[in-house]
Amino acid sequence: MKMNDILDDRVIDLNAHATDKDDILTQLSGKLQKAGYIDNAEEFKKDIYLREAEGCTGIGSYIAIPHGKSDSVTNVGIAIAKLDEEIEWETLDGKGVKLVFLFAVSNDTAYARNHMLLLADIARKLGNDEAVESMLMAKTIDDLRAVFG
Repeated sequence: MKMNDILDDRVIDLNAHATDKDDILTQLSGKLQKAGYIDNAEEFKKDIYLREAEGCTGIGSYIAIPHGKSDSVTNVGIAIAKLDEEIEWETLDGKGVKLVFLFAVSNDTAYARNHMLLLADIARKLGNDEAVESMLMAKTIDDLRAVFG
């Protein structure tokens, strides 16, 4: 499974506005629920925060990859937000976040495997400064797709 296989316009916002981490997690969880990836946004958010307590998901370069294994996940997916303003987030480089990849991960073992494949696909791109810059500059979903093409 590759990133381009699951990019879904319904759960991507490249012009997001959020005041803080909780605000963007609420927005993205709502999009995932509305699109049928999760059945309970509040339960999903609680599971995200349980995972956040284990270690920071802000990986640096203005990017965060929050996720949490949750029984509320009904379908593997990734909600993406490109923020109009940097928000505070616990990160490895001490910078805030402008791009959030929120993984919907089920407790089911098969789903967990797909999650690891997707994470590996994203990690390859995040190790490339040009790819990161292209993601941060993306104006359209097609621009984002091109990075993962």
